[in-house]
Amino acid sequence: MTEHAAPAHPTLAPEDLRWYCDPGSLPFADTTELEPHREIIGQARALRAIQLGLEMDSPGYNIFVTGFVGTGRNTTIRSVLERLDHDRETPPDLCYVHNFVDRDRPKALVVPAGRGRRLAARMKLLLRRLERDLPQVFESEEYLRQRHAIVERFKTRQREGIQAFEKKVEAAGFALVQVQAGPIANPQVVPVWKGEPKILDELETEAAESGSPTSDELKEIHEKLKPFSEELQSVVREAVRIETDMLHRFAEHAQSTAGPVAARGVEMVREDFRECPEVMKWLDQVERDVLAHLSEFVGKSEGPSAEEVEEDTASDAETRYAVNVVVDNSEAKGAPVVVENMPTASQLFGLIDRVVHPDGEEPIDHTKIRGGSLHRANGGYLVLNATDVFSESAAVWNALKRTLRTGRLEIPAATQGVFGPVALKPEPVCISVKVVLIGDVNTYSVLHAYDDDFRKIFKVRADFDTEMPNGATQLVDYGRFVQRLVEEESLPPFDRTAVARIAEYGVRLAGRRNRISTRFNLIADAVREAAYFARRSGAETVGSEHVQEALDAKDDRNALAMEKMQELIEEGSIFIDVDGMKRGQLNGLAVFDAGEFAFGLPSKITASVAMGNSGIINIEREAELSGRTYDKGIQILSGYIRQKYAQEKPLTLSASVCFEQSYHGVDGDSASSTEIYAILSALSGFPLRQDLAVTGSVNQKGDVQPIGGVNEKIEGFFDVCVRMGLTGQQGVLIPASNVAELMLAERVVQAVRDGRFHIFPVHTIDQGIEILTGVAAGERYGKRPYPRGTVNGQVDLRLREMARAMRDYTS
Repeated sequence: MTEHAAPAHPTLAPEDLRWYCDPGSLPFADTTELEPHREIIGQARALRAIQLGLEMDSPGYNIFVTGFVGTGRNTTIRSVLERLDHDRETPPDLCYVHNFVDRDRPKALVVPAGRGRRLAARMKLLLRRLERDLPQVFESEEYLRQRHAIVERFKTRQREGIQAFEKKVEAAGFALVQVQAGPIANPQVVPVWKGEPKILDELETEAAESGSPTSDELKEIHEKLKPFSEELQSVVREAVRIETDMLHRFAEHAQSTAGPVAARGVEMVREDFRECPEVMKWLDQVERDVLAHLSEFVGKSEGPSAEEVEEDTASDAETRYAVNVVVDNSEAKGAPVVVENMPTASQLFGLIDRVVHPDGEEPIDHTKIRGGSLHRANGGYLVLNATDVFSESAAVWNALKRTLRTGRLEIPAATQGVFGPVALKPEPVCISVKVVLIGDVNTYSVLHAYDDDFRKIFKVRADFDTEMPNGATQLVDYGRFVQRLVEEESLPPFDRTAVARIAEYGVRLAGRRNRISTRFNLIADAVREAAYFARRSGAETVGSEHVQEALDAKDDRNALAMEKMQELIEEGSIFIDVDGMKRGQLNGLAVFDAGEFAFGLPSKITASVAMGNSGIINIEREAELSGRTYDKGIQILSGYIRQKYAQEKPLTLSASVCFEQSYHGVDGDSASSTEIYAILSALSGFPLRQDLAVTGSVNQKGDVQPIGGVNEKIEGFFDVCVRMGLTGQQGVLIPASNVAELMLAERVVQAVRDGRFHIFPVHTIDQGIEILTGVAAGERYGKRPYPRGTVNGQVDLRLREMARAMRDYTS
């Protein structure tokens, strides 16, 4: 067999491997010449969505913000809200007061911003004035004279009734006496015997002992006494009624006397709240309550009021007339912006304080009500983190949805004890609040798919991008962002070389040379760490060398796992070949994510083939170590082999592929091209170069498709080659569609520049197999077979031989 040599395939030039930011293209010498950037960079789409959601007054236009941490989500929300809130009217205050109709349901009063505190102060002043003025009124000579006259009038009525009855009793030979029964003296009609009043029991005892009076006389006394005893009960009831009438008259007199004082005091409060109908109604109730509970102001010596006589009520005026200002907007300007970092039920919806002492729990009343974030955000905006919300119980999320859906906010009721009946249930209030929920794409997708209420109340999605175009304007924005940190954190200024290096770092984070990262938390960390190294070296200005030192230090801090694995390769514990040629095996490339640090490493991929009908056996899947995407890649690999070699003959192949020395899960399809190369080598008999590593997914037509982590994979294989010795022939095959994403470390670029390392862009499997074997892939024209001596020709020949052998064996 004569081998057909493969044509030469170009490698990438050094300028194709990395984007360089020319410091000379930056229109400043250092960042002190720039105005700090206070606006949000690179999030125009998200800003438009947020603007729409915040300015829409229709129901349900709350906002769900998605995106990666560090893309400026929180900063953007706060910035936009701060600009908007001053243009809106300041929302009213919210107060809770005693409900004179139903004491267990405190009443909510809404008053203009800043007036809640005034209402509370005026009510305190009213109470002090009543405590001062009412006793003076009731101590006046005129009041006491009128009170004495009332007493005399009612006492005269009582005396007249009793005296008339007493005369009637005496005329019949009886007497009206007071009989002591313990501490109480009761009136009683008794017979007069021998000129002396005798209690009936005593008279009966005397008759039994002496025979006087006789039984007939006792019987006569009993018969005469009975109607007088019944009449006495009527006389007593009339006396009690007169006493009650006197108390009512006392109350009427007291109220008529105190009425002007109470009205004058309450009117001073009314003057400030005539535009608040609910406050005016409550003040009317306060005035009536003052007159109904005058004894609380003038002492019990005045006697209870009429209502207290009937209802036997007792309460504390200090508490009853207190105004609990739950939301005080006296210092606010515009719409409130509330950021709640601990969205528990009590923090969001408010609570009723329970104060427990060793001797028991304090009574629960409206002064114990505390507002939540939703109360404070009424008329404005509430910012929540979705992760924090869903870390609480489902009841919090359901209550939040119910509040947004109905526009009514309820404070959870307080109960008597743990399981007792409801003791206090504050009146719900109507609210208008715009909620901004910050989360990630997965959370949004799950809620949108499975929560019907979510779709109705969060109609606006603001998606924050992790990258933006890489252009002159964006580079200046990077410089202005750096200057903002310089001013805010008192850092040394950055010269243009340092900003250029920061921009290159941003492009590496973005993953494409025509894009630059908007993950400014990572950029800010790089700026701070570069400033640290500059100060440590005594430099007054941060240069590119300090930025590079900071980036290298960050990699070094996180590179322990990478170095340990590279050491295992170097020591031979992990089998990796970086030179020579071998059949049916090749270096694949994988990315390992160690949190802040991702790195690439080569993995040996092997293939074995045999006659049979099992197709491609995925050893990783058989061992339950593969993910779905990896399994899909194996199926695509099988499809490629069928469409390429089994159009005119049955495919009688049993082949297995394996990630050698892999004891953890494998996922992704970036090794599918590598596995095809290994199978083609095993079938054709042509060995593969071990000084090359391969990455790239493949479709069923043999096109090599882009993969992720291309920079980390190239750098990982390069570092292994450096450890084991660079030969000048080593390199990596990557999908040609990944070339635009290359942002390789300077050490790799320099090695390519020096001809010690090579990177091959690959479009198809045929192109890749030619680079790896040095043999032409071979093309098929019409129905003619693949040329002998080519890779495809030898693979086709081997498969035909297997098919014939299988036929002969089974016949």
